[in-house]
Amino acid sequence: MIRVLHSGMLTTIQDLGRFGFQKYGVIVSGAMDAFALKVANVLVGNRENTAALEMTLLGPSLLFEEDCLIAITGFGMTGMIDDRVVPTWRPVYVRAGSTLTFKSTTDGCRAYLAVEGGFRVPMVMNSASTYLKAAIGGYEGRALRQGDVLQMGDAVERPLIAKGTLSVMARESRFAYPNWSVSKDMLPRYQGNPVLRVIPGGQFEDFTEASRKVLLGERFEVSSRSDRMGYRLSGPSLELTEQVELISEAVTAGTVQVPSDGNPIILLADRQTIGGYPKIAQVIQADLPIIAQVRPGQRVGFELVTLDQAQRWLREQHQNINRLKASLKHLSER
Repeated sequence: MIRVLHSGMLTTIQDLGRFGFQKYGVIVSGAMDAFALKVANVLVGNRENTAALEMTLLGPSLLFEEDCLIAITGFGMTGMIDDRVVPTWRPVYVRAGSTLTFKSTTDGCRAYLAVEGGFRVPMVMNSASTYLKAAIGGYEGRALRQGDVLQMGDAVERPLIAKGTLSVMARESRFAYPNWSVSKDMLPRYQGNPVLRVIPGGQFEDFTEASRKVLLGERFEVSSRSDRMGYRLSGPSLELTEQVELISEAVTAGTVQVPSDGNPIILLADRQTIGGYPKIAQVIQADLPIIAQVRPGQRVGFELVTLDQAQRWLREQHQNINRLKASLKHLSER
């Protein structure tokens, strides 16, 4: 069990989302940074879609009431046990009685905590993800609170061989970890004020030439009114060549829509199922982890790429995770 001593700013249970129900108006939800969630799970031997904690800006304080294999991934927080830094992007064996806290850093927005076996919560429409506005999924459909107790699932059948070694190493300390981690070359290009790669949206050509140049040449500030549903941007106003009435149609994570005030919105994990605003661009899927790690007040730019490039970069991201799995499998068989 893990007891929540302090909940942090917004700590929820998320997996990769709730698919197959958008036709009924149920959003996908899921982790904002799906890459970080997948890797955290892989590092502790879980399936990529296993429920983990998503922690935003200010992390929680967690008391481990039993020994546990964990992994912390993401960008923007430093885990601490007994004033010692808990390394990220690698498995860590934590002894019962340890308290894990988090310190914010100057860049990055979200970190993920996976535990071996995942968190034992009810599945709602085939997903453990928390959808806050509907109060479904995760831990009682809400963000964690002080005093909550998280139950962990069963240990995986084929644990990493490192687990046994780490448990021995941890006898002399509160926690132990291997001397390797996921290579930085495998991670998304996490950075504070990124340029996001986009392909043209459905109404790209309906915007004035000046607006298209502004989109690709200027920077936009992420508003404090941003959330898991979407990042609101402020900056140069974008204008259509003429006002049009659009029929609402399906939208997805990364869709850049422009309301009548000319300020773009990037739709994210808790986006609505359909939208009627003109869509000037679409952030490529490989860059969704990057925008998920941008803080309010930071600035983003946009770079136009081709669909072929977007598909190649997404394949490379999947291949990186598969290489990690292969490396860990090799470790487990040694």
